[in-house]
Amino acid sequence: MSGVKVGIEIHQQLDTKEKLFCGCRTVLREEEPEYSVRRRMKATASEMGDVDRAVLFEFGRGRSFVYQGYRDTTCLVELDEEPPHDLNREAVEVSLTVAQLLNMRAVDEIHVMRKIVIDGSNTTGFQRTTKVAFGGWLMDGEERVGIQSLCLEEDAARKVSDEEGETTYRLDRLGIPLVEIATAPDISSGEQAGRVALALGRILKATGRIKRGLGTIRQDLNVSVEGGTRVEIKGVQELGTIARVVENEALRQRSLLAIRDELTKRGISEVKAGVNDVTDLFTGTASKVLRRTLDAGGRVKAVALPGFGGLLKREVQPGRRLGTEFSDRAKVRAGVGGIFHTDELPAYGITKEEVSILVERFSAGSEDCVVFVAAEATVAEAALDAVVERASMAARGVPAEVRATNADGSTRFMRPMPGSARMYPETDVLSIVVAKEMIDSIRSKLPELLDVKTERYMRDYGLSRDLAALIVDSPYSSTFENLVREDGLSPSFVAATFEYTFKMLRREGFDVESLDPDKTREVLLSVHRGELGKEAMPDVLRWLTCNRGSTQDALAALALGKIEDEGIKKAVEELVDKNMDLVRSQGERAISPLMGDLMKALRGKVDGKVLHEMLRAEISRRKGGAS
Repeated sequence: MSGVKVGIEIHQQLDTKEKLFCGCRTVLREEEPEYSVRRRMKATASEMGDVDRAVLFEFGRGRSFVYQGYRDTTCLVELDEEPPHDLNREAVEVSLTVAQLLNMRAVDEIHVMRKIVIDGSNTTGFQRTTKVAFGGWLMDGEERVGIQSLCLEEDAARKVSDEEGETTYRLDRLGIPLVEIATAPDISSGEQAGRVALALGRILKATGRIKRGLGTIRQDLNVSVEGGTRVEIKGVQELGTIARVVENEALRQRSLLAIRDELTKRGISEVKAGVNDVTDLFTGTASKVLRRTLDAGGRVKAVALPGFGGLLKREVQPGRRLGTEFSDRAKVRAGVGGIFHTDELPAYGITKEEVSILVERFSAGSEDCVVFVAAEATVAEAALDAVVERASMAARGVPAEVRATNADGSTRFMRPMPGSARMYPETDVLSIVVAKEMIDSIRSKLPELLDVKTERYMRDYGLSRDLAALIVDSPYSSTFENLVREDGLSPSFVAATFEYTFKMLRREGFDVESLDPDKTREVLLSVHRGELGKEAMPDVLRWLTCNRGSTQDALAALALGKIEDEGIKKAVEELVDKNMDLVRSQGERAISPLMGDLMKALRGKVDGKVLHEMLRAEISRRKGGAS
């Protein structure tokens, strides 16, 4: 994909005991919140006297925000009723560790800054962030990809609902430490962007100090094409979608540049258009969409876009047209459901005659387009103002903006690109000097990278490459090593339990992550000591995820208590007695069908290998004529 430049921003939650600026635990809650507060935000000037354009845009939407919290895991710091505490030293150490793994240079002194946030996700109206390191790199094959910066910052509150005029956030996530890693725009394709994002994720996992699960890591992309401009794409959750998102954004920018060139040919360099009330043209309309608005007292307002005829229906991304871009702006600015334009009409119950009258009202020609909105009067005007503004941008090419990802890999408008007036110093938090001794200490205990650990697991524990790669990339890696080293358990057995058995139980809907590590260890030791057969282990783990109690309680509830050797021997002899005809005709080939009956009878109380050997010995003895 020639002419494309991509930069990646990785945002990863750290697994620290406390939040970044207070002593609250870093846990997310699912139970009902214990309190809520409602607030509105105002656009204010920075200390330099400037007001950020993105802030003005969001303030103009007139939204209110509800914040929900818990008395034991959120505090006055999250509510912005108490100054922030000192910067979390544990989080600083983890971020400096990541910086060293990325060949970065740490700053001499860590200063906290305030970065304006305009969507209400921070009660303060800003996010506290600090640069920790800069100037690093990682290798993608033979190519070096620069790492511009690593910042330590607080995560935002999590959105619970988003209704008309009001957004609700929960404060449990606000303040969880987060590292932001930004690459240089050295990436030249979507495929390479996916590889680099994966490599960054594996370096973060190597620390063993990051949170896992949905929402704990987020990727933003900065994409531009030759002749275009930098567009920031937020919230690319899945690594597998990165390549498609980059390709679609490159296609969108090139399509917008082609539209700009066409507008230039038509003599359009800017758009100045007035909004007109055209409600009278639709008083008798049969369109259900328009009828609902008109019957509720709404108005139909319209604007003519000279030179845009046929362009609003031109596709800029798969399934999305220039008209969609205009509609996105209107939706975000004014909260309307969408726009109508003559490039797509007649449709929606709007007749050809109504379109003709509308076009005639504006004296629009074949190269012109008329856009109209049905809504409350001031809302319709705000929506069309946004359309005219976006049309002017189309005449210039690609607007610098922040976009969100859609499920199909396309993107939609979120807000204008923030300006330079959004960052200023945080005066309530002391700075931290990064001494040489601190860096030397961190370098002396850097963790193994996952590729190195995979090779070690294969060499030291005899694991296959596939199984070794799975266990080192899982949250159970350190538990695996402890069980093998301290308890003497079989490496392949422990690794297979975490990577295969646990995966099977997750698919069945059992919450294995909630299992107490000590209980899991006791189950594995029970198998190791011969008290429980491997085949019965999943049943015990299922029981423990659903019940309170010990492994012994599970064994008793499931009737899986240990059987003495004499009992096993008796069960084998009785089974062979009942099936002597099969034994005489099949010999040792009878083992396979008989094993199923034996395992069912003993219900996993005995290891399958032990049963197989005893059954083989008994059949051999009977065939030898000993009975």
